[in-house]
Amino acid sequence: MSSIPGLPPPRPIPLKDRAQLVFVERAQLDVRDGAFCAVNADGTVTQIPVGGLAGLMLEPGARISHAAIALAARTGTLITWVGEGGVRLYSAGQPGGARSDKLLWQARLALDDNARLKIVRRMFEIRFGQPAPERRSIDQLRGIEGVRVRETYALLAQKYGVAWKRRKYDPKDWEAGDTPNRCLSAATACLHGLTEAAVLAAGYAPAIGFLHTGKPLSFVYDIADLWKLDTVVPEAFRIAGQAALGKLDMAPDRAVRLACRDAFRKSGLLAKIIPQIEEVLMAGELRRPDPPADAVGPAFEEEIGHGDDGHRG
Repeated sequence: MSSIPGLPPPRPIPLKDRAQLVFVERAQLDVRDGAFCAVNADGTVTQIPVGGLAGLMLEPGARISHAAIALAARTGTLITWVGEGGVRLYSAGQPGGARSDKLLWQARLALDDNARLKIVRRMFEIRFGQPAPERRSIDQLRGIEGVRVRETYALLAQKYGVAWKRRKYDPKDWEAGDTPNRCLSAATACLHGLTEAAVLAAGYAPAIGFLHTGKPLSFVYDIADLWKLDTVVPEAFRIAGQAALGKLDMAPDRAVRLACRDAFRKSGLLAKIIPQIEEVLMAGELRRPDPPADAVGPAFEEEIGHGDDGHRG
């Protein structure tokens, strides 16, 4: 993956053509002979096709070298440092950079009350397959959404024979949660990691949300929720049901990750996220702002890259 004399440096692969996420724990990530790899405690080396992944999630015990970070950045792969089970985000290495035209458009939409409401209504329609009720505020739509989500959880719990009370977990104490909540946390962590990689690859800001606000990943939560009930939530309850029956031969959170991987592949999610982002923002019906007439353009003409708009190179 690294640059070879006489050949052009590697360029990012579009997100839709990548695999999903890889979780790494208790390993040293480094670059050996130009290849991104994981060095295990016993000295064995496993190569990782980093340029073909949407992201790497590093759990406790994982360490990464400067060379590995640099290679992941060149290939446009998101690296995040997370807690056990992927449920607590400590830091993230941005795989590209927000494009000013898209960032300004996103901010303009978020600051316009009418445009923001239109976008929230469109997200509601995509998520539930029917138009949002008329003459409802964003707070009211949020309340309706919460009721529907809770009802969906209850129905899935009944379907898979899961003892379900309510959504409750402590991100500081992974083991304190019951199995269904831990499965849901692991599932949503997978979806959020994938969605964050897509938001950044498309050139948008993860923090500028419309339904969710005030968090570093508000927009990530907005977009991830569009697929949450159709992809990862059913898998979380299915795995929790198998765990209750003693039918799992691995830890529930690992089983959830594998199930989410298969669900992402089956649904073709990576190819859908970025176009869906554009569709959602277009619902605001505000055109992209033109650059100021006196703004200075780029000093060097930008080359056409192989990756998405937010990828560098």
